[in-house]
Amino acid sequence: MAEKRKVVLAYSGGLDTSVILTWLQEKYDAEVITFTADIGQGEEVEPARAKAQQMGVKSIHIEDLREEFARDYVFPMFRANAIYEGEYLLGTSIARPLIAKRLVEIAKEHGAEYISHGATGKGNDQVRFELGAFALAPNLKTIAPWREWDLTSRETLMAYAKERNIPIDFAKSGKKSPYSMDANLLHISYEGGGLEDPYWEPEEDIWRWTVSPEKAPDAPQYVELSYQAGDIVAIDGVTMTPAEVMIKLNELGGKHGIGRLDLVENRYVGMKSRGCYETPAGTIMLRAHRAIESITLDREVAHLKDELMPRYASLVYNGYWWSPERKMLQVMIDESQAPVNGVVRVKLYKGNVIVAGRKSDNSLFDANIATFEDDRGAYNQKDAEGFIRLNGLRLRIAASKGRKMD
Repeated sequence: MAEKRKVVLAYSGGLDTSVILTWLQEKYDAEVITFTADIGQGEEVEPARAKAQQMGVKSIHIEDLREEFARDYVFPMFRANAIYEGEYLLGTSIARPLIAKRLVEIAKEHGAEYISHGATGKGNDQVRFELGAFALAPNLKTIAPWREWDLTSRETLMAYAKERNIPIDFAKSGKKSPYSMDANLLHISYEGGGLEDPYWEPEEDIWRWTVSPEKAPDAPQYVELSYQAGDIVAIDGVTMTPAEVMIKLNELGGKHGIGRLDLVENRYVGMKSRGCYETPAGTIMLRAHRAIESITLDREVAHLKDELMPRYASLVYNGYWWSPERKMLQVMIDESQAPVNGVVRVKLYKGNVIVAGRKSDNSLFDANIATFEDDRGAYNQKDAEGFIRLNGLRLRIAASKGRKMD
C-alpha cells in the first residue's frame, strides 16, 4: 500500500480544528500530525492531546513557546515601536510567524509535504501562515479547509462533529462566546457578533483581562521598568525574563483598566474589519519604550525610526515577518537600541499610562544646556540668529520674487 500523505495541522482542540482534523483524514486520506502551541492564551493546552489521541493521531506535538514568543518576536517588535494604522499593537499578527516556523520544522521532522491551518479565506491569518511557510520551506504545500469545504457556519461544523462523533464538549456549546477570539501573551482580540456593526458599543462583559477604567482603583500605582538595549529586563528592581515581564505587566495593566481598544482596521485581503482588543502589557511597553528612547536616542536616529515604523508595522501585519526587508529593518532597529538603557517610571491610573520619570547613564539630555536659567556659557543664544537666517533663506528668496506661500 502507498504511504499516506502526512499533514501537520495547527491544532487547538476546539471545534474548528477538531473538525478539520477529521476532514483531512477523510478528504485527503491523510496521516495528521497535530501541533498545539502555548503562547500565553490563558487556556490549558494539554487536553488537546487526549482529543487528538481519541481521533487516532499518533504524532502529537504540544509545546510551551511563551518565552520564545516574548523574547524573539514581541520584544524585537517593540524595539521598533510598531503600531499598525496608528492604534493596533499587532497582537495576533506577531504570533503567526512563530506558529508558521514550528509547523514547518515539524513537517521537516516527519517528512510531511503538507501543513494545514484553521484560518478563514476572509482573514489575514491565512496570508501570514502561508507567506511564512513559503519563506521557510518553499516546497511545502498548504491545505486551507475554509477555502475548500462547504461547512460555512458554526451550525454546520457542529452537525459534522455530531455525525462523526468528534469529541467536542457539546454541553458547553450553548455558552460559547458570540465572538471569534484570539489570545496570547500580548493580547486578546474579539471579532464578529454585535461588533460587526461599527456603531454598536460592546457590552462591558466582553472584556476579560481588564477592568473598566471607571472601576479601576482610585489610587494610581507607580511602576519602574529597567531597560537594557531596548528591552525591559526588570520591574521594580526584580529581574524577569521577557515572558515574565509580559505576564506581570498584563496583570498590572488589567488591574488599572489599561489597554482596551475598539478599532476598525484595513485587512490585507482588502476589507475593513471591526474588532476589540485588550493589550495591557503592550500599551505600557510602548509608552515606556518611547520614554527611554526620548533621552537616549540621537534626534535623527529617533526620527528615522519613526519614519520607518509604519513600514515595519505593515510588514508584520501583512505576514512578511520572514521577509528580507523586515530582517533588514530589524538589524538597523536593533543597532539603534545599544544606548537604550535606564529606568522609566510610569504611573498607572484609570486606563492611562503616564510617564512620571526617566533616567539613563546614556542620556543625551544635558540640563546645563536645556536650562532656562543661567547656562554659564554652555549655549550661545546669539548663534540662533544665523541658524534661523540660513534655514529661512529659501523662504526669503521666494518672498522677494513675489511668490505666495499660502
